[in-house]
Amino acid sequence: MKWRSVAAAALALASAAATVLVATPASADAALRVHAQARGKFIGTALATSPLANETAYRNIAQSEFNQVTAENAMKWSDTEPNDNQYTFSGADQIVNFATANNQQVHGHTLVWHSQTPGWVQNLSATNMRTAMNDHIATVVGRYASNPTVVSWDVVNEVFEENGSFRSSFWYNTLGSSFIADAFRAARAADPDARLCINDYNVEGINAKSTAMYNLVSQLRSQNVPVDCVGFQSHLSTQYGFPNDLQQNLQRFANLGVQVRITELDVRIQGSRTSAKDATQATYYRNVVNACLAVTACAGVTIWGFTDKYSWVPDTFPGEGFALLYDNNYSQKPSYTAVHDALDDGTNPTDTTPPTTPGAPTASGITSSGASLSWTASTDSGGSGLAGYNVYNSSGTQIATSTTNSATLSGLSASTAYTVYVRARDGAGNLSSNSTSTTFTTTGGSSDTTAPTTPGTPAASSITSSGATLSWTASTDSGGSGLAGYNVYNSGGTQIATSTTNSATLTGLSASTAYTVYVRARDGAGNLSSNSASVTFTTTGGSTGGCTVAATLQTQWGGGYVVQPVTVTNGSSARTSWAITFTLPSGHTIVGSWNAVLTVSGNTVTARNAAYNGNLGSGASTTFGFQVARPSSDTSTASGYTCA
Repeated sequence: MKWRSVAAAALALASAAATVLVATPASADAALRVHAQARGKFIGTALATSPLANETAYRNIAQSEFNQVTAENAMKWSDTEPNDNQYTFSGADQIVNFATANNQQVHGHTLVWHSQTPGWVQNLSATNMRTAMNDHIATVVGRYASNPTVVSWDVVNEVFEENGSFRSSFWYNTLGSSFIADAFRAARAADPDARLCINDYNVEGINAKSTAMYNLVSQLRSQNVPVDCVGFQSHLSTQYGFPNDLQQNLQRFANLGVQVRITELDVRIQGSRTSAKDATQATYYRNVVNACLAVTACAGVTIWGFTDKYSWVPDTFPGEGFALLYDNNYSQKPSYTAVHDALDDGTNPTDTTPPTTPGAPTASGITSSGASLSWTASTDSGGSGLAGYNVYNSSGTQIATSTTNSATLSGLSASTAYTVYVRARDGAGNLSSNSTSTTFTTTGGSSDTTAPTTPGTPAASSITSSGATLSWTASTDSGGSGLAGYNVYNSGGTQIATSTTNSATLTGLSASTAYTVYVRARDGAGNLSSNSASVTFTTTGGSTGGCTVAATLQTQWGGGYVVQPVTVTNGSSARTSWAITFTLPSGHTIVGSWNAVLTVSGNTVTARNAAYNGNLGSGASTTFGFQVARPSSDTSTASGYTCA
């Protein structure tokens, strides 16, 4: 038995860890795993098979410092079932055998994901795709069901867009959102004792995406879908600030009755390393570990690798890197010390002096669901330095943390009085006295129940084999909350896109396929207009030179986006090279790419195969991806993909 076999006397700890981790004393200079186990948590890392097999330094650190491991790639669909019903487990078995030999638990990553899934899966019919998914889960999870080392799985991965809508992946476009529940039920059938997780990025703070995740988990559990835990990837960057409501967010998920865990932590630095950047990075690592330590249901923290030598960051985020605990030469960085000291109770025996008491917080920017707080800063004379502040409500529950003398509260209830106070903390974990409390009342929320007017009939243009641009006459809103944007739906009523303007770009469509779509406007209070009239358009054939191409918009933000995977599928004749062309909107710039060589002429981009993925047999496929920078007010994306 795995996690369900925990003795009743350890149930409180079982909610925080996938296996029982007995708390034992740890010396101050012990390895990370010793201190983590003493706290009833795991500290984990993602492992790559090549350095694990070939580098003694890599292997020694992996086995001595961590008590949990995740396969970086070896358990993904592309590695375990590259062709239909042709399984290979050499890499996965290597990870599991290493963990077994070193008394580590294994978290399986990942069963159902829109990326790194072979092309043969992506082009199946709905019936065959569901069958392939269930068979894959049964085979992969079933292989390790009786192995006590493999205790948990990421069942589905990254199913949401940044705005909280479902990602327009081939899974969603073919099966709708039902594939999520089906995947969890298949995983439970394959291993009744494994802990089953849903995992995503940019859900560390309380935002539209994490709230969508929260609502989905709540809904699935109410339907008896076996969602046991939620994973927060936590790919952070020092240039964007720390999500100070991380602990609060972890706790709200824990309150649903699920385990929570940090699954893919790294903290990247822009440009070159400096002592100041290292210090900021170390603070971020310390804050994440402390947030997990403060939430009983947080099982532990997995760092996505441990040495900068093998980090994925520089290839994906050009100009950024140095994201891990060890440098390229396997030397410990300040971030290692931060994680070590946080796990080691965060105590510094030479500093027992707490910071001075912060000033009374002042509330501003009060809305129906949030407020901003600021206060006079504390000082610290004990030697470990001022580390930040904790914000508490009147019952003494910590509701936010901050590294500065201000904090933003979110997720509050409308028309509700809140009394809050602040305590400063130093690097040794000493807390100041309570500040004077302040009371504020959130606003009443929106009384707008008037829906926007119906948008005009959408017109389709720039139609390609995998996408199209829609535009329509704008709606108006008279209810008082203002027009917020539009949702685009297919004929089955599935939302396939959102927009804040009266146009939208559809991507990831199938070639030579008729699509019928309509639009609904939404206002700031969430009211939706009536359906617009529908428009039907047919994508082009998408085949020149005997190959097809399908592009998926993985994620986007105000200043850019990532397209991944771009799947190139060969025709009936073998080939030794391929070239994909597509068009960038004006003002867009390629800032990074992988698995292809890109050249740009005006607005036309040509992506040619890399040295290792040009040879494609009949029906074979490969993938590549790229990142684009764009003006912050622009919501358009690359389009017009063709293959030769």
